[in-house]
Amino acid sequence: MKLLDAVEEFRDEMVKTLCDLIEIKAIAPEFGGDGEFKKAEYLMKHLEGFDVVERYDVRDDRVSDGLRPNIVAKVKGVLEKTIWIVTHLDVVPEGDEKLWETPPFKAVVRNGKIFGRGAEDNGQSIVSSLYAAKAIVESGLTPKYTLGLVYVSDEEAGSNYGIKHLLKQKIFNKEDMFVIPDIGTPKGDGIEIAEKSILWLKFIVHGKQSHASMPSGLNASRRAMEFILDLDKKLHLKFNARNELFVPPYSTFEPTKREKNVDNINTIPGLDVSYMDCRIIPDYDVEDVLDYIEDIRSFHQMRDNSKIEIEVVQKFSSPPTPESATIIEKLSGAIEELRGFKPGVFGIGGNTCASFFRKSGFIETAAWCTADGVAHQANEYCVINNMVEDAKVFAILPFEPGY
Repeated sequence: MKLLDAVEEFRDEMVKTLCDLIEIKAIAPEFGGDGEFKKAEYLMKHLEGFDVVERYDVRDDRVSDGLRPNIVAKVKGVLEKTIWIVTHLDVVPEGDEKLWETPPFKAVVRNGKIFGRGAEDNGQSIVSSLYAAKAIVESGLTPKYTLGLVYVSDEEAGSNYGIKHLLKQKIFNKEDMFVIPDIGTPKGDGIEIAEKSILWLKFIVHGKQSHASMPSGLNASRRAMEFILDLDKKLHLKFNARNELFVPPYSTFEPTKREKNVDNINTIPGLDVSYMDCRIIPDYDVEDVLDYIEDIRSFHQMRDNSKIEIEVVQKFSSPPTPESATIIEKLSGAIEELRGFKPGVFGIGGNTCASFFRKSGFIETAAWCTADGVAHQANEYCVINNMVEDAKVFAILPFEPGY
């Protein structure tokens, strides 16, 4: 097939492009980075020949260029109805560099893989979507649907400067379809159609500071541990339903971050600040979970006659995409045509751009790619064949089956 041959001819260029992208740091200022502007400028040079290329940058004085970039590009089809592929420019920090076998921001090609921070998340799909569109342009073929590419900022730190901004610009139409290649399986045999509700909580537990050898009041650290362990146990018992669509198939309530309290070992802290990450299956209303947490907070506060405060850091829910949606049918058909199997559907506990589209009423939204699932890990990598073969799926997607 002419179109697939065009993708294959881009293989070496795809490898080079991903290597270049890895070596352009694009970390949000919340994580000590300088944003995504340089990576966006690099990508702009690869969009020649596209019918539409537009920028929707957002002012942010925390980064040196003053802007958080968002790129929208199109290869026009017979119809204005668009299949959008949405990827993100930003990456997370490298973490503990001692855990890396190669420099995290120096791309290394080895054994059919490209190693480096952002190789899988989301560099692989930036490149596969880009070269799917370039292959259509190169082939001279006109697809039935318009193919749209979106490269957004700020996905890793809340999306306020990225997809949330774009959704306010009236770029997308309700009849459009969306693929977010930010979650996948090693064989590409699963399409994500739902995401758990996300609830991030901050607990501020009060006590009385004193010398550790002469404890004269409430130890805020002990209170916090007792409260959070009690909360952890009771949440898992109360909200214990299973939903086999999701991996894992139940709600999760995980104590995570704990802020620094006292500097020295021999002082009992008077304040403890801790956090919990909750991912709740749609069988439960998030407000019911919050009400139950409030009951437990009130009990511990009354028992000890000392304050416990709770702040909601993040709360977000989105509806699932129906299994019968057109985008699921089209994506499944493209995968089956090229790979010989029909993918299943699943839900995740994570949070991708797909949830923002679904929340905004764009129900024709799927998340899919082929990936080993090494995002955010040390020694993150992209399998080169996955990148190229995903590009082939994206390339035929705007055409009719068997084109």
